[in-house]
Amino acid sequence: MKKNTKSIILLIYLTLTLFSMEFILRLNSSDNLFSSALIYSFAFSLCLAMVLFIFSSFFKGKFQWITSFFSMFILGIVFSSQLIYYKFFKTFYTLYSAGNSEQVFEFWKDILTVTLKNIYWVIILLLPSILLVILRKKLFDENRIGWGFRSLVLGLLIISHFSTVAAIYFGDKGQNSAYDLYFDSNLPLLSVNKLGLITTMRLDLQRLATGWSPTLKNDFLDLGPISNNDDPLKDNTDNPKDKPLEYNIMPIDFDKLISEENNEVIQNMHKYFKSIPPSEKNEYTGKYKGYNLIFITAEAFSTYAVRQDITPTLYKMVNEGYKFTNFYNPLWGVSTSDGEYVASTSLLPKSGVWSFYKSANNYMPFAMGNQLKKLNYVTNAYHNHTYNYYRRDLSHPNMGYNYKAVGQGLTVKNTWPESDLEMMEKTVHEYIGNEPFHAYYMTVSGHMLYTFSGNSMASKNREYVKDLPYSESVKAYLATQIELDRALEYLLKELEKAGVAENTLIALSPDHYPYGLEHDALEELAGHSIEKNFELYKSTFILYTKGMTPETIDKPISSLDIIPTLSNLLGLEYDSRLLMGTDVFSNSEPLVIFANKSFITSKGRYNSVTGEFTPNPGVTVDSSYRKNISSLVDSKFYFSTKILETDYYRKVFKE
Repeated sequence: MKKNTKSIILLIYLTLTLFSMEFILRLNSSDNLFSSALIYSFAFSLCLAMVLFIFSSFFKGKFQWITSFFSMFILGIVFSSQLIYYKFFKTFYTLYSAGNSEQVFEFWKDILTVTLKNIYWVIILLLPSILLVILRKKLFDENRIGWGFRSLVLGLLIISHFSTVAAIYFGDKGQNSAYDLYFDSNLPLLSVNKLGLITTMRLDLQRLATGWSPTLKNDFLDLGPISNNDDPLKDNTDNPKDKPLEYNIMPIDFDKLISEENNEVIQNMHKYFKSIPPSEKNEYTGKYKGYNLIFITAEAFSTYAVRQDITPTLYKMVNEGYKFTNFYNPLWGVSTSDGEYVASTSLLPKSGVWSFYKSANNYMPFAMGNQLKKLNYVTNAYHNHTYNYYRRDLSHPNMGYNYKAVGQGLTVKNTWPESDLEMMEKTVHEYIGNEPFHAYYMTVSGHMLYTFSGNSMASKNREYVKDLPYSESVKAYLATQIELDRALEYLLKELEKAGVAENTLIALSPDHYPYGLEHDALEELAGHSIEKNFELYKSTFILYTKGMTPETIDKPISSLDIIPTLSNLLGLEYDSRLLMGTDVFSNSEPLVIFANKSFITSKGRYNSVTGEFTPNPGVTVDSSYRKNISSLVDSKFYFSTKILETDYYRKVFKE
């Protein structure tokens, strides 16, 4: 054993080094620093350390040192890049995203700024490989490690790995548990917190290589309808006008589809959607039938950007339109692209891939472009940044749009970020005068970083925020939102000039909250503390047309509800059972779903991180309520993924 002393020290060094990397990442990304999850993180660090040790043991002296050095250096780069990515996007990258990372380098200046700001963490994460140079003689022997000691480490590796996996397997199997994240779900942010980055990335690699798809643990047929009616298609005999209820459904013969389907997954999908209660048509159905529609996804827009002093147009549209006091805009794994996907499709994104890009070859009948194109609307989409970023050049035409962006039909001044106002000036006259029209915009002026030196929109509008009592980053953020406000001001004036303002419905929602601001800066902007699981994602949805009577809606809603709400307001034929959100104006039970599977309903809110359900004041629910809603949330994630994977709408509508 004495001759293996250096080997033992090396193994301990590798283990402690890997665990320290996990701890540093956890320190920067989790509010719950010390928990039982650290045990799994340490156990898997030990396993990887033994793998690296066994690999290096086939070499001796200098070459063993070289293999160990490069192993630790690569791991240092991986942990550093994930840390910087988290600081930038508030999530971790998947291998799928890493494989499409060339577009991220368009933001190299911003990435460099964030890296320099966190350079001490990068140095610490790279320090273990540097120390191997200094400790070379103390850790590496010129003699090759023998099979006896190597076999002992291999045996310990097998025991350690399977013991850890067994502990996970026989432990808590609840939603977002270590078991759920290891075997059933793909939620990188939670997985890194519960299992560690090493295991999360290993599972990601396995799943990417095998085409893994999430499973549904609960029998969806036992969930029961979450509705005001026990029978989703039952007429209401108490209707004072004795008028049969009508529903937002399409003539789909699910029984026939079930009988003719041999694929069990597709068959179960037919059964599930048949069981879903559809939303009722209501007094808002068709209220804006035949109206023009302008639908905007606004980069990093937030409630805190709505100010009468510096963003008067946003303020006007919020307060003179439908005012949604409980709108939430959750952050998903692929930030902007997933935010667009949810708002444009009423589907939850599949974790680990670019869902919008993956949908590009699918039949997407409920996208606004496709719905309105069938009614002979002019349907255009615009983006004032690179045309193929997130492969919008494929996804957006598939939604029914004539798509233009920088490099493909749209020319704007070469700045970073580009101007929303200039985009409006270059595009509105392509459709105004061609009624009915529908225009979709993805803006970029509100993009981080929020500084006056590196953000052209912040610099352009600096004079309007210079006297505000905020830090530089907050003032820079508000300056970027002024550009969006100016773009909307121009749009409203042009609609007014053309005489179509009162016949044009404008919908605007953010892609995500302004995560380019540090949390304390967000609280500075808000003027109060911001709770991180729910309130952080509370935002503003604008739904406005000139001359309307302002109306306040307190019902909890999210960006998932936009497509069914617009479809109902415009009097379009759609099937509410096939969407994951619901028409805001229907009597369907509200359900706001967050990326970590927390939720809000009319009865209260469930925090999946703490496992606590908090009922609203005066509300009492039985013990099964939270479990049933969590099962419903699981099913919505699962069936959203299956719609994407199987091109389900094409199968239903035989397109």
